[in-house]
Amino acid sequence: MMLSFPKVRLGSFLKYRKEHFTLDDSLRYKRVRVQLHNRGIVLRDVVAGAELRTKRQQVVRAGDFLVAEIDAKVGGFGIIPAEVDGAIVSSHYFLFQIDETQCQSGWLNAFIRAGGLEEQVKARGTTNYAAIRPEHILDFEIPLPPLPEQRRIVARIEELAAKIEEARGLRRGSIIQTDALESSATAEAFASLSRAPRLSIQELAEVRGGIQKGPHRAAGSNPVRYLTVAHVQRNYICLSDPRFFEVSPEELERWRLEAGDVLIIEGNGSPAQIGRAALFRGEIPDCVHQNHVIRIRPNRKLIDREFLSSYLNSPPGQDEVHSQSRTTIGLRNLSIGRIKEIAVPVPPLDRQHRIAGHVAAMQAKLRELRRVQAETAAELDALLPSVLGKAFRGEL
Repeated sequence: MMLSFPKVRLGSFLKYRKEHFTLDDSLRYKRVRVQLHNRGIVLRDVVAGAELRTKRQQVVRAGDFLVAEIDAKVGGFGIIPAEVDGAIVSSHYFLFQIDETQCQSGWLNAFIRAGGLEEQVKARGTTNYAAIRPEHILDFEIPLPPLPEQRRIVARIEELAAKIEEARGLRRGSIIQTDALESSATAEAFASLSRAPRLSIQELAEVRGGIQKGPHRAAGSNPVRYLTVAHVQRNYICLSDPRFFEVSPEELERWRLEAGDVLIIEGNGSPAQIGRAALFRGEIPDCVHQNHVIRIRPNRKLIDREFLSSYLNSPPGQDEVHSQSRTTIGLRNLSIGRIKEIAVPVPPLDRQHRIAGHVAAMQAKLRELRRVQAETAAELDALLPSVLGKAFRGEL
């Protein structure tokens, strides 16, 4: 049954609280961070008073309603959770005490999470620094049922939210299991090659760096699409966010990627991502690559391109890649010379084809599983907004 809740001004149950104090340099203080788009308030850090330039601050209390003056137009507000009680905020935040005899903090929090307040802030046409003031907040409206009904609906929202979070946890667990399955399956596929002869990549392929970015490469009369580190993901080429270099026809002949080229990342801040590789299948015609992406063009008489790409991304292949990488100021790096030295097991071509086919079939199944997982994630993300929408339409 759909009910109609009367709307009231927030000012009917909110009291603007403006109490400042001066920091003590000898003490340490918690600070909060207001997450945007109605995602609540969390602990930011703990700092010494001596480290803060602005000495005039406010203390937040659990259950307060906090509004970020600058970020209100993008959902920068929320209810203070118990774990950050006593934290400090500057005068660029507005604090309000909630009269719980009229409006439960849980009800206001649900309204915030549903986007009801952000919509009203945006409707004011807030574009400048000081567009939102405390009096504006007090003038906004909220559907307000009687207290017993507020409590009932909030309890129902929390019950459903807990079930949604439990489902998210199961989904996260399934993703971890999928990744572990892929790792173990590819490791097993290459584990049988311990007795196969090992050759360096320079013996199996041509290795070449890419085009260095610079002002002279700004796209002009000869724009050519190029691939960056972000485009070369593990086992696939990301086709979104196209980038273009200015490349002459003569340069294009030299640098053009060919279907079957294996691309590998030269450097990355994350050890887990160093040397990730992908097979270019000709997805983009007349395409080149940036210098941080290294092109490996396999000699097809010696090495299967699918086999090489799969090996480089497998656990044993990554161990070999890491053994060749070096750290420079925190950045894991693979030079062209070191990539050439990476050792690869080279069984007969027919066996390479079989292994590559097995890995490809397994990865196709895992891609389908990940597609389903992504769809499930989107469905879960849509559930809570749907629940909140029903709550404020009186349908819950």
